[in-house]
Amino acid sequence: MAALAHPTRRAILERVMRRETRVTELAKPFAISLTAVSKHIRILEQARLVRRRRVWREHLVSFNPAPLDQLSEWIEKHRKFWNEKLDALEALLKEEDEAARSQRSQRTQ
Repeated sequence: MAALAHPTRRAILERVMRRETRVTELAKPFAISLTAVSKHIRILEQARLVRRRRVWREHLVSFNPAPLDQLSEWIEKHRKFWNEKLDALEALLKEEDEAARSQRSQRTQ
């Protein structure tokens, strides 16, 4: 998820995950312009991680967990697949090690 590659976007997302927040409030802790913060928010919006709504002149940003839930499901599915494959490989390697040890011990006897 390229949208989470930048530390500023991760920090913005963490703040928005706690509660809906005004863009001006989100910009306060960062040593960058409001325009730069808006660009980061736009990238998060394009990734559908946040939603922006307008109330009069205020822009409010809220968290949308759906894409992270989908990503989490995908990761878990692939984690299970690779864990099974790696467990099978580990068992095979142990068998080969034991067979090699057994052959060495038979030769020395």
